[in-house]
Amino acid sequence: MTSPTPLEVYPITGLPEVLPGDDLTAHLVTALRRGELPPRDGDVLVVAQKVVSKSENARVELKTIEPTPFARQWAETWDRDPRAVELVLRESKRIVRMARGLIVCETHHGFVCANAGLDQSNTGKGEVALLLPRDPDRSARTLREGLRKAFAADVAVIVADTFGRPWRVGLTQVALGVAGLVPVEDFIDKLDNDGRRLHMTTIAQADQLACAADLVCGKLKRVPAALIRNYDGPRGEGSGQELLRDPNLDLFR
Repeated sequence: MTSPTPLEVYPITGLPEVLPGDDLTAHLVTALRRGELPPRDGDVLVVAQKVVSKSENARVELKTIEPTPFARQWAETWDRDPRAVELVLRESKRIVRMARGLIVCETHHGFVCANAGLDQSNTGKGEVALLLPRDPDRSARTLREGLRKAFAADVAVIVADTFGRPWRVGLTQVALGVAGLVPVEDFIDKLDNDGRRLHMTTIAQADQLACAADLVCGKLKRVPAALIRNYDGPRGEGSGQELLRDPNLDLFR
């Protein structure tokens, strides 16, 4: 049996502050070349949702939001900005729970998360809220195609964001958009080392790669992307939507 090749994770440094309308692919290509990290076939590039949203102008100035009476009441009760509360409600197709000032909702994409993924940190001057990309898979495909043209390499791309977890303390990374990668590795019907057939095991490899990348990016390091090398998981065309649990299998719905 051959030993697995060590996984390598490289922070992509030197990106400028991303502004609305910027060519994010061009920024990444420049940073990769400057850092002498030209992608190779099989590499995985993980990019933070925030810079994707900024480049796609997925942002709202809170001064343009007129809160409903319901949003005002909720905000007053929990000392929140009523405009942000209203925006969260608009970005939600289903409210899972509202308690202790937190709104857990299902976004129009199908993601279940806190406050519809609304982000007000490091959003630039003024009172601006960043939204999730409208189509994270499309965002990932666009970046992948740009990298393929620039480096002639088949690179998978993950657009990642920070989510909480219902059963565990602390935030972690999840894959919102995926291109060039099978998001879930399926072990069902395969045999374990003792010859027993597996019936339930599926691994969210795209989420795991997003977490690996975050170890060198981090919340305050101003590093919005990382390149992962030597990952030998299954490849193919996939979608971040494959990571959403079927409502029929959701015990909490």
